[in-house]
Amino acid sequence: MASADDDSRNSAPEPEPAFAPASETGTRTVPERPAAPRMPPPGTGAAAAAVPRWLLGLVAAGMVIAALNLRPAISGLGPLLEEVRHGLHMNGTVAGLLTSVPPLCFAVFGGLAPRLARRRGPAAVVLAGMVAITLGLVLRPLAGGTVTFLAATALALAGIAVSNVLMPVIVKHWFPDRVGSMTGLYSMALALGTAGAAAVTVPMTDALGGSWRVGLGAWAALAAVAVVPWAVISRSRQARTPGPDADRDQGPGSDHDSGSASGAVRTASRPPEGAEPALRIAKSPTAWALGVFFGLQASAAYITMGWLPQIFRDAGVSASAAGVMLAVTMGMGVPLSFVLPKLAARMRHQGPLVLALGVCGLAGYAGLWVAPAAGAWVWALVLGVSNCAFPLALTMIGMRTRSNAGVVKLSAFAQSTGYLISIPGPLLVGSLHDLSGGWHLPLLLMAALMLAQMATGLLAGRDRVIEEGR
Repeated sequence: MASADDDSRNSAPEPEPAFAPASETGTRTVPERPAAPRMPPPGTGAAAAAVPRWLLGLVAAGMVIAALNLRPAISGLGPLLEEVRHGLHMNGTVAGLLTSVPPLCFAVFGGLAPRLARRRGPAAVVLAGMVAITLGLVLRPLAGGTVTFLAATALALAGIAVSNVLMPVIVKHWFPDRVGSMTGLYSMALALGTAGAAAVTVPMTDALGGSWRVGLGAWAALAAVAVVPWAVISRSRQARTPGPDADRDQGPGSDHDSGSASGAVRTASRPPEGAEPALRIAKSPTAWALGVFFGLQASAAYITMGWLPQIFRDAGVSASAAGVMLAVTMGMGVPLSFVLPKLAARMRHQGPLVLALGVCGLAGYAGLWVAPAAGAWVWALVLGVSNCAFPLALTMIGMRTRSNAGVVKLSAFAQSTGYLISIPGPLLVGSLHDLSGGWHLPLLLMAALMLAQMATGLLAGRDRVIEEGR
């Protein structure tokens, strides 16, 4: 992961915010009034001696296990979507709704995570998230109809949403001197969980008797394992000790997670002396470009996760092979999520990267149109490269602001706006497939969305900061 000062315009670094994107590459800083003395967070200085080494090890292990559980509910469904549709008598539109539920839940429940963490502490909320994932994955195979299946899926996704948002807070609190390495470890585990679920679900289903219900429900066992370390962590004194800002009134519009255990910096609603005036994110063309770019890349990713295995299967590829191909697509994020942010941080304009990733996406869609089975492995690879627009989007969020408060506000705006924009895409793909009886019309839609992603990415990649009102 790129460090925060790779593209900085000022020489003096500023502490990273506790609640911000995992990749805060190139964040620009502004002078800040010295804060009141604070107790060092766990893992540093004198406070490190008060934190048992086994507890820090448990937190690291808990983060990895939690990250492994943040995508199987989504990527494990794609390879079995045909069986689920037949079992629950879903049409293509309803199946498309299934692939649109994740971004909707991320937009709705992810926004609640900071407030919940302020009241209960991040570790307790992550524990609740792991419990919700476990219950959702247990209840989903028991569903007798579409509505129940969607409700159980939404429960699991709610747990994923709050846990996903709070992982950077956990990293900042427990490992403030190793943010980069621990974020990299967490990101790698998340990508492995995504790819592993796509590759393993069908063979595991076959080994367990062939029922899609058993195959999907088996992932609840991994989620249950993640509950154990977080139950211990949330009961520890270090996790329950209020942070230095916990007793301050954050106000209803606070963007920072200044929860009881986060050790967060000063809330964005109280800018320090010398900071720039309050940001009006909604009036910034750059913020809107980032929000639309984030939404279009998320739409492409959820279309890929939800529908790519079905495209391959309809072309004659076996269910097991289609799952492995999706795993290859998702697995490309493991190495590229480390490379892209560093490369983007060294560029004044990230447009060339946006175009390169977009061209890979268009090439993949063209291949699926012309020879979906013959070149399946190639299309899986190039679409995997295209899907890495996600870490690039997070990196640009960090580079389009000067201040910590700006990063948090821009991140909240771009991601909430983006996830809402991404909802119709997978749903439309399913509807167009039902309407046309094939994949050519959906592929045309996917190509049009990719062209729009490239255009907005060029605008978002310009060397501007939102504090300048642009």
